[in-house]
Amino acid sequence: MRNVNITAILWFALLSLPLAASATSHQEHGSHGHEKAVEMDHHAVMKHNDHGDSGHHAGTESPVGSMVIVGSMVSKGVKGMAHLNDVTEPMAKMGMKTTHHFMIAFVDEKTGEQIESGTVALKVTNPDAKVGEAIELVGMDGHFGADVTLEMAGEYHFRLGTKLADGQKRKYHFHQVVE
Repeated sequence: MRNVNITAILWFALLSLPLAASATSHQEHGSHGHEKAVEMDHHAVMKHNDHGDSGHHAGTESPVGSMVIVGSMVSKGVKGMAHLNDVTEPMAKMGMKTTHHFMIAFVDEKTGEQIESGTVALKVTNPDAKVGEAIELVGMDGHFGADVTLEMAGEYHFRLGTKLADGQKRKYHFHQVVE
């Protein structure tokens, strides 16, 4: 099972190269460091679908292709911005059933600083209202993420519990329709 997770992370890293190149491009053109470049990318992506901070709106296709913006939500001064990346095809080629990579980035609302350390757990509720086991999200270059299998068409709910670097517990809730 651990080899499957490592393989999935490697595939995600490979699929993320265009995003990394974009961040590097921003940095080379006068950005104030990697954190600001990543923050700018997330803010640009979130503006594409920013209807407030309720976190309870369906995502739309983002400008980066198979990445879908799930939404944003603020909890106790920390904004969580969630995305889904469809990895069905490359995972199927490796004989795996994983369909998506769920990721969330956190930004302190007061300082604008990205939060990259802490503990994040995800529970996915499928369209039949079955709640899955908690999945630990792994910190990955500016976000926390994990591979998930969303094989049923319908609305999924993503509930996250966090204990970030400041030690406060926060909860986030998003939903997304999968066709």
